[in-house]
Amino acid sequence: MSKKRDIKKEPAISGYKAMWMIAMFDLPVETSEDRKHASQFRNMLLREGFSMLQFSVYGRYFPSEESSEPYKKRIKQGIPPKGEVRLLYITDKQFEKMEIFMSKKKRKTEEPTPQLLLF
Repeated sequence: MSKKRDIKKEPAISGYKAMWMIAMFDLPVETSEDRKHASQFRNMLLREGFSMLQFSVYGRYFPSEESSEPYKKRIKQGIPPKGEVRLLYITDKQFEKMEIFMSKKKRKTEEPTPQLLLF
């Protein structure tokens, strides 16, 4: 007699509901204090789970826009005094369509990190 395995499937997250928050910034680095603020801001993004996509462009996957709200608030609180930060929201489907080239060679886009899917 065979036992049926009770396999629970995780609910699928729609690629149209899941999103990426892209943080783009220009931060002054003319003085040692400016550089300190810029470094603190970048480190804060990394602590919050963002990945560097390019210099001054960081991205993080969220299962929904609502789940990104606390992160948006913390980013706004961490903006250095003379810094400019832009937050862009795109769906996971749009992010998948991004084309990345390195020296004319096409590269695959970043994947959402598995632990972030648990939220």
